[in-house]
Amino acid sequence: MNKNDQNFLVQKIRTQYTEKEYSGIDELKKLDSKVKRPANVFAYIFGSIGAVVMGSGMSLVMTEIAETVGIADPMTCGIFIGIAGLVMVVINYPVYKKLLASRRKKYAAEIIALSDKLVANEN
Repeated sequence: MNKNDQNFLVQKIRTQYTEKEYSGIDELKKLDSKVKRPANVFAYIFGSIGAVVMGSGMSLVMTEIAETVGIADPMTCGIFIGIAGLVMVVINYPVYKKLLASRRKKYAAEIIALSDKLVANEN
């Protein structure tokens, strides 16, 4: 191991044991996360549910599950369920973008003020 690698490793271990100073950057990251996290959680959950619904419709059409469950016309029922899931998956991204845009609008002034303050402190 060369000298630079050793110094890097020493610094990496050392930072684990030193007190972290709370800075404006940490606050900015926290605000950014506060804006993005709800939109991301919604998109993951809603998209997953849409994919499961679409897969359930496909399963009704392509397998004998409908006979086991007791559905008389599995093709029609499966197609409607699959289309409902497909619609959920398709609208997921536009809904995500709208939710993210509304949260950005809500927190924009606070984030810009904090970032201006941090940029001013660097100079």
